Amino acid sequence: MTLPLNPAFAATEAPPVMEARRWIAGKTFAPDRPLINVSQAAPVDSPPLPLRQALAEAALNDPQAHLYGPVLGLPDLRAEIATQFSAAYGGTIAADQVAITQGCNQAFCAIMSTLAGAGDEVILPTPWYFNHKMWFDMQGVTTVGLDTGDTLIPSATAAEALITEKTRAIVLVTPNNPGGVEYPAEVLAKFRDLCRARGLALIVDETYRDFDSRHSVELGGRPHDLFADPAWDDTLVQLYSFSKAYRLTGHRVGSIVASATRLAEVEKFLDTVAICPSQLGQMGALWGMQNLRQWVAGERDEILARRRAMTEGFAALEGWRLLGCGAYFAYVEHPFDMASDALCKRLVDDCAVLMLPGTMFQPDGSAAGKRQIRIAFANVDAAGIAELFRRLAAFRP
Repeated sequence: MTLPLNPAFAATEAPPVMEARRWIAGKTFAPDRPLINVSQAAPVDSPPLPLRQALAEAALNDPQAHLYGPVLGLPDLRAEIATQFSAAYGGTIAADQVAITQGCNQAFCAIMSTLAGAGDEVILPTPWYFNHKMWFDMQGVTTVGLDTGDTLIPSATAAEALITEKTRAIVLVTPNNPGGVEYPAEVLAKFRDLCRARGLALIVDETYRDFDSRHSVELGGRPHDLFADPAWDDTLVQLYSFSKAYRLTGHRVGSIVASATRLAEVEKFLDTVAICPSQLGQMGALWGMQNLRQWVAGERDEILARRRAMTEGFAALEGWRLLGCGAYFAYVEHPFDMASDALCKRLVDDCAVLMLPGTMFQPDGSAAGKRQIRIAFANVDAAGIAELFRRLAAFRP
């Protein structure tokens, strides 16, 4: 007997990163030509030693590390985020406008659950982050793709033409996953104004904010001034992840910044699916925010150096075209007469390189997706990047 399956799940694609891992399952790679894995944008190194020591200290000596905590997160962490983000963005964020989640993906699912249900529509720029699309598919929410063209920068004017009576929100990711581009502040302001005028939520996922080339509190820079608007919480929702900047991927800590009224609805979701975020992970995130500012700045400098290496490498790689590059990602157009999903499988066997095809980030049948590839370069050092380009240059279909 076959147990029933929710039709919405049957219509949802399998996780792309897990699919790509199956392409290398059972394969071996020569010691002098190891696999270059640029498929996933997650740190592979452990947190810095002082943070690991703080986690160990909390695990050993703080009884609260092993108990349920507040559904919306530790008050001290919520307050720290409010204080630091207010300073970073030149605005005013209160502690009760911050919620902590089990990673940024849960933050997205939680906030979207309060905004859109089956039959509703949400506008998502393409290429999109596939987990966002997967959540909408599982919930019966219609994803309305907003084509960003060769610039990978969405247009508020184009988005307005897609709004219907079923539209509930517009989702933006900056720096972008998968495109790598940093959305200009004026673009975000136009989307804010559009959403406010049409009564929609503007979701801004800033998972990679710490690696934005414009974001440096020390230098007085900021990627946008949305929080400087005193009425920001009538429209704006910001999402963030501690996984990247502090290498806390396994601890699953993310955040939502939104109106306190909206977070009261989010609390219903979080209490149902997780009770509370990881206490130990939150303690690590708080310690990191309070003690690792300079270390994070060094991490940003390293990622920006790798970004430069990717930009220079593609400028010299014949036939390939770099569409966007920033944070952890380069998004490129390949020159070959084959679809990107077939090409990426070939690159595993012929070049020992694993990356994700644009077909995983575009609607089914997208001609653009068949020409595009995402390269997550954050875990590849300068020597590895140089080797990546040598292998790509030598590839012959």
